[in-house]
Amino acid sequence: MTGADGILAPARTDWLRHVLTVAGPIAEVAAFELKARGPSAVPWHLDLDHEEMRLLAPMAAAGPAARGLARALRAQVEAHHQRVLAAADQPGGGCPLDLHRLVPIPARILQLGDDAPASRLWLWTHWGTLQPLRHVRRLDPVADRWRKRTVRVEWEFWSADWTPWRAIVQLRQDWPSLRFDVRPDYGDAADG
Repeated sequence: MTGADGILAPARTDWLRHVLTVAGPIAEVAAFELKARGPSAVPWHLDLDHEEMRLLAPMAAAGPAARGLARALRAQVEAHHQRVLAAADQPGGGCPLDLHRLVPIPARILQLGDDAPASRLWLWTHWGTLQPLRHVRRLDPVADRWRKRTVRVEWEFWSADWTPWRAIVQLRQDWPSLRFDVRPDYGDAADG
């Protein structure tokens, strides 16, 4: 289904499993791995007043207790968002393949929030998917038996609805000494 912003997106998210292989000189692959590591959390601008009202709306009929619950949920959302912002400012992180570290979302787009049409268009245009990767894990590196001083590293990840092919195109331009190969596994699509 195509949304109002013109981006083709299914009504519900299908999470597709992929394996990304990066191969090349050991030092370049190591530099790529260092750059790729991040928190896998995008530091979007968050309007907490709007978020509280969004949380309150479906439970407003429950009476005054609903407002207190919406306030408590807002506090949890705010605390989580503060952790995301703190993690985004730190080098490295728990995710070995973070799209925002590799193809960063500009500050002007982050200010719009994740549901703004311009933000969705930017993600689609530059990443090829509308959400950060999930369940990312680095697989064991494999030495290239044909060439000395080269290595091949693989990552398994799940991507929302589409292969992040536009990010892969950018990575090929940014890292010309490396080979990038991404293989989707359409047979194991799952709900996220």
